[in-house]
Amino acid sequence: MNALHTSSLRSLPLLARGKVRDNYAVGTDRILMVASDRISAFDVIMNEPIPGKGELLTRMALFWFEKLNGIVPNHLTGDAPESVVSAEEKSQVVGRSMLVKRLKPLPVEAVVRGYLAGSGWAEYQQSQSVCGVALPPGLTNASKLPEPIFTPATKAEMGEHDENISFARMSEIIGSEMADRVRSAAIALYTKAANYAITKGIIIADTKFEFGLDEAGTLTLMDEVLTPDSSRYWPIDGYEAALKMGSNPPSYDKQYLRDWLEAVRVDGKPWGKKAPAPALPLEVIEGTASKYREALKRLMDER
Repeated sequence: MNALHTSSLRSLPLLARGKVRDNYAVGTDRILMVASDRISAFDVIMNEPIPGKGELLTRMALFWFEKLNGIVPNHLTGDAPESVVSAEEKSQVVGRSMLVKRLKPLPVEAVVRGYLAGSGWAEYQQSQSVCGVALPPGLTNASKLPEPIFTPATKAEMGEHDENISFARMSEIIGSEMADRVRSAAIALYTKAANYAITKGIIIADTKFEFGLDEAGTLTLMDEVLTPDSSRYWPIDGYEAALKMGSNPPSYDKQYLRDWLEAVRVDGKPWGKKAPAPALPLEVIEGTASKYREALKRLMDER
């Protein structure tokens, strides 16, 4: 399968290249979002793409946008992405792109956690709280929380790390009324998605949403949603055993790649989580791709 590391559309002005998506302006009111096959870990883009990843992320995002419709408006226009590029560029767009409304992004990430993992687990061990949200004593790595919690973060520049912040700090950044609206929407989205996923044998441990405002000031769900790039997916099988051991459960997301990067040695030393990234061997590329495919198959009942 051919992989697209970086798109090169000439029929539209390039707005920005993110860790995964290349965004192009379509007039003044729409954006063509092209999901490449790039993958990042620890905020560093790997040199090798993951074949098929962009199409998979797009299919999953569109699946969730439809599944969660009605909770909050989303940025999809309903127009065909290939309709805005030249004929010779359609191969870079079909199946991996979304044509979306141009919004004013809110400068925060709306993170919802249903389980204790990652930076949340690290913070809990120090303070028995996550982003200012107090939690019960005695929780372990991968513990299910009594109820989902909202733990926002600031958006980092390319190559920098997102920073967890308190809800109070988020309220200072975007205003208390907007902060309340974002929190309510994010928890509702996570809860509906997590309840559905569990019926397919998948635990969504945590995820992050991004929101923007349209010209009328309507809060709108944007960017990707509930993909393995932005969420922690665990199979139910093996979860209880991992919980008893206090270890991370097996996952259908980037944790497979992160674990390899944590263990790899570069010139005899651990990789410092800064560019340049170590070269990914074929088995890691294929293993990462298979994790993503398995999540999609389970959620969409594909064989």
